[in-house]
Amino acid sequence: MKSLLITIDRPAGAGKTTVSRSLAQSLGYRYIDTGALYRGVAFEAKSHGIHHDDDNGLEHLCSILDIKFVAGKDGTRLTVNDSDITDQIRTPEITMLASAVSARTVVRKYLLDLQKDLGKEKGVVFEGRDMGTVVFPDADVKFYLDASCKTRALRRYKELSPKSSTTLEKIERDIKDRDENDSTRALAPLKPAKDAIIIDSTDLSIKEVVELMLTHIPNIS
Repeated sequence: MKSLLITIDRPAGAGKTTVSRSLAQSLGYRYIDTGALYRGVAFEAKSHGIHHDDDNGLEHLCSILDIKFVAGKDGTRLTVNDSDITDQIRTPEITMLASAVSARTVVRKYLLDLQKDLGKEKGVVFEGRDMGTVVFPDADVKFYLDASCKTRALRRYKELSPKSSTTLEKIERDIKDRDENDSTRALAPLKPAKDAIIIDSTDLSIKEVVELMLTHIPNIS
């Protein structure tokens, strides 16, 4: 069977990473969480004291970063310059900072080249915000996964540690703010590709979403 390049774009919290990972596993494909790449840059920018709109600083930072996905015993890990930062990039602060740096041309150019390189051999599922519109406009299959804001906020809330002091209301406000930032930015705004298959996951389980996606993926011999 011919290997395909599949993209899944979605707003924050529209579907757990488990959806994309499960789809990839069902097909025997690699899974790439491109949001983690932006989080990685955001984390490093914060660590180096670089403001999100300091393009010169961000350009220099990107020039010295070596970002990789590495297979580990508990799944794929994100490393930057050989340091594992997987568990450090999932905080609300890094989430919002990632949205901010993703609007900078220097960051998008750096990660665009990296993502295109990762997709050269196909047989991969890319999850992100502009995979089907900007990075891979010629992808074989494109999905846009959506859900109501309240549903997305609740999903994020349930993922948090019991020790977290963040409230459901705060998460919902953050998601609305990120939706606004992502969909109105001048550079690569979040939107479905014209030929994307739109799936509303509000009332669907992860298994149901994956099964629905599989019905749209052709068997190419």
